Amino acid sequence: MDNSTMSGFTRRGLLGAFAATAVIAAPTYSNAFGLLKGAGDIRRIRMYSGRTGETLDSIYWVEGEYIPEVLKEINHFMRDWRNDKVVNIDARTIDIMAASHRLLGVSEPYMLLSGYRSPQTNAMLRSKSKGVAKNSLHMKGQAADLRLKSRSVSQMAKAASACASGGVGRYSRSNFVHMDCGPVRSWGG
Repeated sequence: MDNSTMSGFTRRGLLGAFAATAVIAAPTYSNAFGLLKGAGDIRRIRMYSGRTGETLDSIYWVEGEYIPEVLKEINHFMRDWRNDKVVNIDARTIDIMAASHRLLGVSEPYMLLSGYRSPQTNAMLRSKSKGVAKNSLHMKGQAADLRLKSRSVSQMAKAASACASGGVGRYSRSNFVHMDCGPVRSWGG
């Protein structure tokens, strides 16, 4: 995948999100956009699953290159835990998650509530809740539902929105944020 020409994806916004943590005194996210280009960046993702008991703490991108073996680990970690089905998780979603995490300045790993969902799982969840989309990006490996104990839904959503690279859903009642690499949009409260 050529990460400089991904359609529907704002590479500058995401690079800026990664760069934001390089400027320690920056009071806003926007001050740091564009600083990382060519700076020897690494990208790391940290998550755990309360459903499977698994943890993941991996550097998945170094010096402009995704690490295929690590992406496979992420694919497995973010599988549909109900039936163990695995798909390739869109690297843009992983980037949004990692950039948002860096913006939040926490060492706590995300709790992954939902990554990939098979069509069967999505249909089952949809039958139980109005909040599950019929054509959910979860079924394409392009979305994740995440929680942090140390940050509010509002804080997490603000960080994800600062990436300007996909959809951000606030689910305050259920205490999680949806992040995806679809069109830039936001919803929820």
